[in-house]
Amino acid sequence: MDIAYSINGVPIRLTQERWEHIIRNKPYMLPHHTQVLEAIERPVWVLRGYAGAIVAVLALGKEKHLHVVYKELSQRDGFVLPAFVARKVNRSAVIWPKRS
Repeated sequence: MDIAYSINGVPIRLTQERWEHIIRNKPYMLPHHTQVLEAIERPVWVLRGYAGAIVAVLALGKEKHLHVVYKELSQRDGFVLPAFVARKVNRSAVIWPKRS
């Protein structure tokens, strides 16, 4: 099990079972394991997700963005849901960094 700390300081778990689920459904994610953890710890943006989820976004190129969806259950526990690469970022859902 790997752990990355969110921008809120919450440890977010990426279990082997969850990672296998991600790469089984999206084989192209296989080389992005380290970047999934990096996205949680050092995102370019954090988006408001659905049903209380949070989405950390890491730029992989000009038109390629890694999205890692996770939940923070408490100040001491959270876990990764899906992760995927997309061309666009829903900028209307950005919650961090806060806009001035």
